[in-house]
Parts: sequence; structure tokens; C-alpha cells
Amino acid sequence: MKLLNDWKLIILLCLTLGLAPFFPEPHLIGKIRWVAGGANGMVFKDYFDLVFHGFPFILLIRLALLKLKNLNSNSKDSIQKH
Repeated sequence: MKLLNDWKLIILLCLTLGLAPFFPEPHLIGKIRWVAGGANGMVFKDYFDLVFHGFPFILLIRLALLKLKNLNSNSKDSIQKH
């Protein structure tokens, strides 16, 4: 569980696995455009690929939300102590 809360690892995953291959455009961007365009011709392999390349960004969003929640609860605790 400690690995899932490591900012450095998750950002590294986003920049490598999440965006690879980089040329001519990041793979994830191409998949998102394909889905936004109606996903015509997409098969299971393409949806799996979308989830696979998107998972690091899901982890990043999860970690950011957890940190915001902790900041919010810590600020409430400090207000109640005064």
C-alpha cells in the first residue's frame, strides 16, 4: 500500500507508462480522442489499453484527493482545538 501513496513513483508511472509511446502523440490521448469520437471500431483490446495507460493517472487523482482530504481534516482539527 505504501507504493500506491508514493508521489514520485506515481508521477514516474504517469510520465512513462501513461504517456508511452510519445510519438506521434501520447497513446492515452489517442485513445481518449477515439472514445470521444464515438469509439467506432474499438474492440476489447483497445478498451484494455485505455485502462492500462490511464491507470497511473487514476492513481494520481486518487492520491491528490486523499491528500486534500487529509489537509481538510487537519485544518478542521486545528480550528476545533482553538
